[in-house]
Amino acid sequence: MMNERNLKGIFVPVVTPFQTNNELDLDSYQKYLRSLLTHEIQGLVVNGTTGEAPTVCWDEVTSLVELTKHTMKNNPIPLIVGTGTNDTMSTLKRTELAAELGADAVLIVVPYYNRPSQEGIVEHFRAVAQVGIPVIMYEVPSRTGVRITLDTARTILDMDGVIGLKDCSGNTELVSELTRLSSKPVLCGEDIYFHSMLTAGASGGILASASIETAKFLQVFRLAEEGRDLEAMTVFESMVPFIRLLFKESNPSPLKWLLARQGLIASDHVRLPMSVISSSLQEEMEQMLVSNLSGIM
Repeated sequence: MMNERNLKGIFVPVVTPFQTNNELDLDSYQKYLRSLLTHEIQGLVVNGTTGEAPTVCWDEVTSLVELTKHTMKNNPIPLIVGTGTNDTMSTLKRTELAAELGADAVLIVVPYYNRPSQEGIVEHFRAVAQVGIPVIMYEVPSRTGVRITLDTARTILDMDGVIGLKDCSGNTELVSELTRLSSKPVLCGEDIYFHSMLTAGASGGILASASIETAKFLQVFRLAEEGRDLEAMTVFESMVPFIRLLFKESNPSPLKWLLARQGLIASDHVRLPMSVISSSLQEEMEQMLVSNLSGIM
């Protein structure tokens, strides 16, 4: 089980490879995992936004978790499973099932679409925190349609069983305030803000582009942790053009295209309503590879 002390460093939210017939591509998934595990990352996140959680059924999540645990049996880093939905009862059931599968923690998104009150959000997390597996709150207002207040964040983070926050709020205000108040760990969830959020007090990140730029993200984190901020900023700035391109269209379509282009997964197929990237973005990404813009090839 995870705790707030080991919620630091680089956690990679993994993609879910699909065959062109929409079935899981477990062979590609294992090949991709093995590539990630050559780096000293601090953990993996299965069934998050990057894993196309809205279109992945629980039986498939079970297959992914079991294969993940098998693949990393000689490198048992923490495994976080996304179990949050916009229905508390469904979230509780999935969280219980993730615990049975041996997950080390669960990632629980602020309920989306319903647009609950701050009180409703607090009670949602209070219920999940009582399941008995460590909970990481996930704030991503651009996808949920609701933004938590500082007081709500503090109330939830004060709960027993909640070990930290993945912050995709779009700025450094929340992490800065929580750091000032000596709160539990905050992980950056928006890749473009990674360096600035580390500077503001974040303890690491759950970063989609770390599937590709794994070594550089680890380097930025280590340099920042050692107080070598100028060097950390220099390395991070070299990655910014790549990160901007990777999020020019909805995640994870550009990431899947690049992973397929590098041969780490067989296909960039995504499940509807997601779609593969536009031809214009393909051309831009090809140009990035040709010019070795970020040193990723």
